[in-house]
Amino acid sequence: MDQIMGKVGGYWFSQNAGKEMNNVGEDINSISSSIGDGAKWMVNKIKGKMQKPLPEFLKEYDLPVGLFPQDATNYEFDEETKKLTVHIASACEVGYKDSSVLRFFTCVTGHLDKGKLSEVEGIKTKILIWTKVTAVRTEDAKVHFSAGLNKTRNRDAYEVVRDGVTIDKF
Repeated sequence: MDQIMGKVGGYWFSQNAGKEMNNVGEDINSISSSIGDGAKWMVNKIKGKMQKPLPEFLKEYDLPVGLFPQDATNYEFDEETKKLTVHIASACEVGYKDSSVLRFFTCVTGHLDKGKLSEVEGIKTKILIWTKVTAVRTEDAKVHFSAGLNKTRNRDAYEVVRDGVTIDKF
C-alpha cells in the first residue's frame, strides 16, 4: 500500500509542479508586458535574455561606440521594426574630442540600419543654436549628423564612450 501511495503521490507532485512552473513563466511574461520600458531590461535578464553592452551593439551596426554617453547602458531593439530605444539616467550634455557637443534626453529613439540611425528623437547638437538631430550616419572615417543642416565630423572623436554632464533643460 505504501508503494502505491508513493507512486500516486509522486505522479501528482510531478503533474502539479509542471503546471506551477508554467504559471511562473506566464507570470514573468505578464509582468514583462505590463511594466514600463525601463524595467523590461530587468525582466529580460531574469528570463535569461541578456543583451550585449550598448557600445558592442553599436559597433555591430557600424556606428561609433562612443555615440551615446557612458550612463546609456539600458537599451531596447525591436528586430522587426528596427526601432532602437536608448535609456539615459538623466538629460545630459557630452563633449567630444573634436570640440563638438551633443545633448541627450532621457530617452533616445530612432530607426537603426547598418551605418545609420534615422528618425532620431532625443538628441540635439549645437550649430549656432541647439538643433534637433534627425539622423546619424557613418561613412568610413566620418560621422554625418543631420540637424537642419548636414554636419560631418571625424569618426574617431566618437570612438570613446564619455561621461555626460547633467543639464537642467533639454
